[in-house]
Amino acid sequence: MTLVDPQTAEYTAPDGWVRVCALDDLEVERGRAALLGGTQIALFLLHGPDGSGGRVHAVSNLDPYSHAHVISRGIVGTRQDVPTVASPMYKQVFDLRTGACLDTQGKEPKSLHVWPVAVDDGHVLVRWEGER
Repeated sequence: MTLVDPQTAEYTAPDGWVRVCALDDLEVERGRAALLGGTQIALFLLHGPDGSGGRVHAVSNLDPYSHAHVISRGIVGTRQDVPTVASPMYKQVFDLRTGACLDTQGKEPKSLHVWPVAVDDGHVLVRWEGER
């Protein structure tokens, strides 16, 4: 897991944003967990139009069904054109853009928290209003 300490980063993020990692630290379609304050987030770099790295998504690493911090270990995929991650625990499928559960596996609908992400000069930034 990446531990984020904004005080020691070489990069100064704009107000309201936190540098989480370098874009090169992420692998395409592999999740990475990061700790912001006391909150675990899961980062996903998806394929771009040319097959290289494209958009980065940040969602809660906490699976709302199993209450385990495992979403970063989930299986990345798509439903039509919707980027998704399937929980490795009970296999619920979540939309990476909205956090909505697309396949509840017969359970009540729950969702993942989603944070805006930006990439600036190779730095992955997450919009963060919580503790730092």
